[in-house]
Amino acid sequence: MKNMKKIAIVGSPNVGKSVLFGNLTGRYVIVSNYPGTTVEVTRGVAKIGGEEFEITDTPGMYSLLPITEEESVARRILIQEKPDIVLHVIDAKNLERMLPLTLQIIEAGMPTMLVLNMLDEAAAAGIEVDSALLGKELGISVIRTVCTDGTGMEELRKRITAYGTASENRV
Repeated sequence: MKNMKKIAIVGSPNVGKSVLFGNLTGRYVIVSNYPGTTVEVTRGVAKIGGEEFEITDTPGMYSLLPITEEESVARRILIQEKPDIVLHVIDAKNLERMLPLTLQIIEAGMPTMLVLNMLDEAAAAGIEVDSALLGKELGISVIRTVCTDGTGMEELRKRITAYGTASENRV
C-alpha cells in the first residue's frame, strides 16, 4: 500500500465510521492490532475516481487530547501517518457534541472533510442541518450521508476525487 494516498476515517464511537469504511472499500479489508496495543485498526483499499487510496478506520475518539487507549491510537495515526484526507464522520443528531473534534482537526491543519451521517435519523427527530452554511462556516466540504443505505456515497467519492486534484494543483 506504499505510494497510495491515505484517507483516515475518524469520529466518535457509533457514528457509522465502519459502515462508511465498508462502503468505500468493499471486500478489501485488512484488520490488525495497532503496534504495541490491543486496539484494533481496520485498513483497506478503495478505488475512487480511478485512483487507489489506503483507507484506515480508526478507533472512536472524542478529542485530539486522548484519554483512552483508543483515542491515543487514533491520534497517533493522524499525527504520524499524515493522511491526505481526514474524513470526520459525525451523527447529524448530535452536532454540538461532535463539532469540537472537527474544529480540533481543522486547527491542527489536517485536510478535513466532514461526513454528516445519520441524516435519516436526524430528519425523524425533526432536526434539519444546513450543510452548505456549516461548510461555509467551517471552511471545509460537508457531505450529507446515510451510510447504512449508501445515500451520499457517490457525492463523497466525487468530493474525494476533487479534493485530491485541488490539493495537487496547490502544490
